[in-house]
Amino acid sequence: MRGYFAIGVEGLSKPMNAGNLFRTAHAFGASFVFTINATYSVRAARSDTSATPKNIPWYDHDNLDDFTLPEGCRLVGIELLDEATDLPSFRHPTNAAYVLGAERSSLSPALTERCDHVVRIPTSFCVNVATAGAIVMYDRLISMGRFAERPIGTMAPPEERPEHVHGGPVFRKNGEQ
Repeated sequence: MRGYFAIGVEGLSKPMNAGNLFRTAHAFGASFVFTINATYSVRAARSDTSATPKNIPWYDHDNLDDFTLPEGCRLVGIELLDEATDLPSFRHPTNAAYVLGAERSSLSPALTERCDHVVRIPTSFCVNVATAGAIVMYDRLISMGRFAERPIGTMAPPEERPEHVHGGPVFRKNGEQ
C-alpha cells in the first residue's frame, strides 16, 4: 500500500481507550500516533500491551498551536456531524492523519476548521474512540490495500489475489510523478 497514515486524539477523557486506539494503530501499521492537549502514558492506560510509543513515533502536542504534520499530510477529523462525509463514501488520502475527539466531547471547532476532511461513521450515536479509530483504519486498509475480490456467494472460495504486473515508467504532465 502506498503512502502512510497516523492517528491521534484531541483531549483525553479515558486513557485506557487511547491505549487501545494506539495499540490498534500499531497493529494496522500506523507510521506515528499523536495527542493534542492530552496527558497520556502507557502505564496509566494499562491497555497498550504493544507499548506503541516505544515502537513507532509518538508526538505529544501541548495545544493546537503546537500541532504540526508533515508536508503533504492531510488531516482527517472523525466526527459525528451531519455535514461530514460518510466513511463508506470517503476516498482516503494517500498520506493522512486521522484525529478523534475525547470520548466525552467532540473535536474542538478550531481543530475541525483545520481538518482537510471531516468523516463520520454512519452510526446512530457515537461509539467508543478506540472502536471508531479501528473502524476507520480497517476501512483504509480494505479500500487502499491490494486484496482479492470477495466471492459472489458465501459458498464460493475467495478469489486469488491478482499477480502484480510491473509496467514501464509513467510520465505525467507538468513534471509531476
